Amino acid sequence: MSVAVTNLPGMTGQITLAKESSPSPVRAGLRGHPWLTLFAVAIGVMMVTLDGTIVAVANPAIQKDLGASLAEVQWITNGYLLALAVSLITAGKLGDRFGHRQTFLIGIAGFGLSSAVIGLSTGVGLVIGFRVAQGLFGALLMPAALGLLRATFPAEKLNMAIGIWGMVIGASTAAGPIVGGLLVEHVNWQSVFFINVPVGVIALVFGLFILLDHRAENAPRSFDLPGIVLLSAAMFSLIWALIKAAEWGWGDTKTVLFLLASLVCFGLFAFWETRVAEPLIPLGMFRSAALSAGTLLMVLMAFAFMGGLFFVTFYLQNVHGMSPVDSGLHLLPLTGMMIIGSPLAGAAITKAGPRVPLVAGMVATAVACFGMSRLTPGTGTLTMSLWFALLGLGLAPVMVGATEVIVGNAPLELSGVAGGLQQAAMQVGGSLGTAVLGAVMAAEVSDTFGDNWQRAALPPLTPEQLALAEKGVQVGIAPVPPGVPEPVARTISTVAHETFVSGMSTAFTCAAVVAVLAAVVACFTKRGANAGAGGAAHI
Repeated sequence: MSVAVTNLPGMTGQITLAKESSPSPVRAGLRGHPWLTLFAVAIGVMMVTLDGTIVAVANPAIQKDLGASLAEVQWITNGYLLALAVSLITAGKLGDRFGHRQTFLIGIAGFGLSSAVIGLSTGVGLVIGFRVAQGLFGALLMPAALGLLRATFPAEKLNMAIGIWGMVIGASTAAGPIVGGLLVEHVNWQSVFFINVPVGVIALVFGLFILLDHRAENAPRSFDLPGIVLLSAAMFSLIWALIKAAEWGWGDTKTVLFLLASLVCFGLFAFWETRVAEPLIPLGMFRSAALSAGTLLMVLMAFAFMGGLFFVTFYLQNVHGMSPVDSGLHLLPLTGMMIIGSPLAGAAITKAGPRVPLVAGMVATAVACFGMSRLTPGTGTLTMSLWFALLGLGLAPVMVGATEVIVGNAPLELSGVAGGLQQAAMQVGGSLGTAVLGAVMAAEVSDTFGDNWQRAALPPLTPEQLALAEKGVQVGIAPVPPGVPEPVARTISTVAHETFVSGMSTAFTCAAVVAVLAAVVACFTKRGANAGAGGAAHI
């Protein structure tokens, strides 16, 4: 089935509507029902996003139980992140080629099975290996979920669906530290992974009975293998450089070489995509100013949000002395407003278009970041909660609107690639924000901690002791030696916490500036030109 519609800027031809894989054009029973489809994919998305925050709570227990080194524990997180970020766009292309239903179900089954193997592992090597597998299967699942929503819902309901999808992400992200803390404390670290098995089984059963395969008649028929290799190398080099920059230093030769390798691979990828008959990412997509703006907006939003939130957890746990569960509860105003705001944002964007809600959302995010730059070691729960709530309220329309702008401005046959692009932009933005704002924090601590220590009339530190203390202060840990008298220990804690908060203030100010820039970028977004090419054919 095809219909002539307004062409995507820079692309020619007709937009082809999705064709159901079923021989009958009439949907049988509940299969393919839009809201049930949303429910089915939401369960799978919940499993992946819950895992993104729940595992961090379990890492100390894993390290102790398996005798893992610090580097090995870091790989439990970094291996997952690298596999996910490198594979997202390629995984989206697989969905466009073979069908999003199939890739979603494979992603669900693989993620659940990998989780079970991790829970049964007796060595850290297996944990790391299957965390990488989790990342690969999660990459299959996430773009496929967006592709299924795009193909199932008509344009007038797509934003509401994406809003509810965002609500599920917010809820599961909020639940991660709380559920993880309770499981580790009252069961064991293995239960953090075993919980994915029943969730995965439920998602798989619903997916088998509810999801309907939608494919565009002009869907990809071949694979751009050189493009996949070049893009994967570029993404790996970029994310790895950002992960290791804090350890190596931004001026270190290894960091510079990986960043240069990333630039070279991205350049070669762009050149190759203009030469191949069926590219991995048709560069004509980016002639759409709205799609390009939506992608950049997602990067900037993730930079400000994830980069800033990285320090909030240290602030709550190391400065205020909260447990992981308590810190998760204190962040509920943020995630709660994302949960409430996402479907409301979907309705507002459907009625008014994405531009105004996106600009307003990023302005609110900027104000919240400026507000959080004024936090002190003694700030109370009410003040923190107000700023956290405003941040969540600002992020909700951006998560929904930027996703719709990216996916809705891409042709239906590239909805998987667009979903992978949206997720990859978030991963790059989050990694970049954590790395850059981490460097800002490190520079601030290095500049001020020694002077603050001297002004407090504390015993002098050797250069080695000072460098070691600064590393702890960068995450809010007070370098109090054992056996120090209580008054001296309080002074050291005060100096360390005030230095940390000063660095956090600078980092949040930078995040606020990035959020203001994102508000400007949001002015160039518009409603998806091709959003109606999907579900309208099925409802």
